[in-house]
Amino acid sequence: MKKHGVTIVELLVVLGVVGALLAVGTSATVSVRREARSAMCSSNLKQIAMATESYRNQYAGWLPAAVLYRVQGGELVTSAWDFEQTNSGTVRPSMLWTFADGPSNVHQCPDYSGPSNFGADPFTGYNYNTTYLGSEGRMPWMGANGNLIQGWEAARLGAPPALHRAPDRCALYGDAGWRGGANKFMRAPSNTVEHDLGMVYAGGQAFRHSDCCNVVHLDGHCSRYTQPCQGPHDQENLLQDIMDFPSNGFLSEDDSAYDPNQ
Repeated sequence: MKKHGVTIVELLVVLGVVGALLAVGTSATVSVRREARSAMCSSNLKQIAMATESYRNQYAGWLPAAVLYRVQGGELVTSAWDFEQTNSGTVRPSMLWTFADGPSNVHQCPDYSGPSNFGADPFTGYNYNTTYLGSEGRMPWMGANGNLIQGWEAARLGAPPALHRAPDRCALYGDAGWRGGANKFMRAPSNTVEHDLGMVYAGGQAFRHSDCCNVVHLDGHCSRYTQPCQGPHDQENLLQDIMDFPSNGFLSEDDSAYDPNQ
């Protein structure tokens, strides 16, 4: 029988309890921080959606283009929905920046740090529903008479405002992801618009917030998607070499999460 102090066994028990409490506390802290970053991400997406709504109000209900190309001052200018870039390397605000409050912050997902698949964007992590909503231009070209035809003159137009019949189900912007990092252009899985499976599978969504993907819809509300989808063209090379499934995936197996008319 001991009269003073503690035994080795008692000390080990105490240390074990303290260690367990510290582990629980650390795990809880990490979880809270993850949720805070996810909430900030949702807030960013909602602000981008609000800026988009302001744009629509100014342009008779039409959404901003996803990307347009033009030749200006002897160099190619690429105007994407968030940034405008020139061949000489200049990057400047594009269509939505004049409608956003603090755009340098809202265009950056707090849980993403890495490259975009489209130029030297200083802020990235989100993509825009290009398959159905954002008009998509082509490179400028020389016409038959030697005149320069700018890319917007033959742009593939997004769905007109009259076809926005399911705004609560239609994705507008979301967490972007493919094997190479983030992507700027959200693509629907059916490939009935792009006719390019490589492009489609490079336009997936990132499930980076504790295996969830944040998406803001056409009506302005934000949702968390928990199940990455493979799409109807689930070939191994597309899923692994391009998309990096299941870290990234589609929001639905068909185009129902993307098409504003479904």
